[in-house]
Amino acid sequence: MPSSFFVIGTAVILLAGIFIHNYSKGSKVPPHAKLPPGPKGKPIVGNLLDIPPKHSWLKFKEWADQYGPIYRLDIFGRNLVVVSTEKIANDLLRERGNIYSSREQLPMAAQLISRGLRPLFLPHGDLWRRVRKVMHNMTMHASATSYQPVQIYESERLLHDLIATPEKYESIFERYAAAVVLRLCYGKTVDTGDEQYVRDILHITHTVERTASPGAYLVDTFPVLMWLPAWLAPFKQEAARLNAFEVKTFRGLLLEVRDKMQGGKAPKCFARSFLEKQAEYNLSDNEGAYAIGTLFEAGAGTTAAMMMSFVLCMCHHPDWQKKMQDEVDRVIGDSRMPEYSDIPSLPTCRAVIKEVLRWRPVTAGGVPHELIKDDVYNGFFFPAGTNVHANQWAIHRDPELYPDPETFNPDRWLSPKYPTYREPLDKFPSLQNYSCFGFGRRICPGMNIAENSLNLLIARIAWAAHISKRPGVEVPLYDYTVGFNVQPRPFVFDLKPRSEAKKTLIHTIWESGKARDPLDEVKTL
Repeated sequence: MPSSFFVIGTAVILLAGIFIHNYSKGSKVPPHAKLPPGPKGKPIVGNLLDIPPKHSWLKFKEWADQYGPIYRLDIFGRNLVVVSTEKIANDLLRERGNIYSSREQLPMAAQLISRGLRPLFLPHGDLWRRVRKVMHNMTMHASATSYQPVQIYESERLLHDLIATPEKYESIFERYAAAVVLRLCYGKTVDTGDEQYVRDILHITHTVERTASPGAYLVDTFPVLMWLPAWLAPFKQEAARLNAFEVKTFRGLLLEVRDKMQGGKAPKCFARSFLEKQAEYNLSDNEGAYAIGTLFEAGAGTTAAMMMSFVLCMCHHPDWQKKMQDEVDRVIGDSRMPEYSDIPSLPTCRAVIKEVLRWRPVTAGGVPHELIKDDVYNGFFFPAGTNVHANQWAIHRDPELYPDPETFNPDRWLSPKYPTYREPLDKFPSLQNYSCFGFGRRICPGMNIAENSLNLLIARIAWAAHISKRPGVEVPLYDYTVGFNVQPRPFVFDLKPRSEAKKTLIHTIWESGKARDPLDEVKTL
């Protein structure tokens, strides 16, 4: 009986806390401003029940069509503003980045699992700036160029294995992404993709995508559930296990490099560079371990997911595959594979990359920014604490910027008749500051590494292979996984070498060079 009274009493306290927490805060709307429009919610819960549990960006796009490019949602007292054009997103998140660059501290993903250490979820402040400095130094454009030998090496392996076993495309793309980032971060090699440290870091990445998804945990909607003791809160028990696993993995990888440094055998890698300047960066072991470890989340997940979407697009749009093949044949020929020096001469390949990321964005809903100060924009009032969602799905379907937006059309990056065209074509299209990587000060730090990988992989696959639908087998247009980073669910297709001569050349290049260590060719890390 006492335990029943305790549970009932706790429930009453929690409900009271919910009302106090969510409805006793707020700022007064200033004169000559108003709150944005939006769908009318239900009493108390607001729009909570209107948001679908998966692929919420599709519903957000419907609301944008109905209420305009700026609208407001109420989630049990939490204020959300969804923006649906690139201009508005840049005006707020980039031009006013000093007040729009924080993150809401969601109880599950940010507080309980990450314990205030994951850069993606850090609030805007001193720790975020120190961590961002480390990540920027390692991934800025000039640095990313020096890492190309690693990407060349791993792309040779990818081509060899993709030609041999195309049905394993998912694991091949994931292994490529993991191999590049783990070699750069820790000097570790990935031969099969089944190594324990690869499985561990992939598990962490997929867990973050799952646990940070909107509506994944009730505590994110009702933060007062954090008051529950751990024995009465299974989500706290789960989070404790996940956090312990993350810390063990990230810290273990970093300290392994420190041990090798003490023995004089540490490879060139991000971890070594950090440890050599740790005092200058003013970060603890755990803070540094998360800064380096989560670069995998920034650079690897996007690359692998985009490559899967590329294959899907080629199944549905063989005409653009043919245009890429004609381009690489004209520029490269048959006797060698595309190299980084060829990329400026391959605008069609780069346009296809950019269009895949527009048509099937990896982070389709965007990661929300938290406003730290009251603001007014275009007559709309946003109180401090508002979470601003730059809905990439809608942004990439803005008909003014992308005419006929549902059509996969790389020509929008290549022809002057489209508003997105830029020249010269030996530089554009590019992925620099592209909205698919986020906005302002929160733009993805792995953008440059990802762009280099995508440029090389797409050019080499276009040169080497032909992708097509398998006769009689349907390839769904949009059957994607759940999470804030998404990719197509497994599908069946055919992939064959474009010629036996190219297949033989790929095999010869890989077999003759696979024993080398590409880090030996990297000048700076």
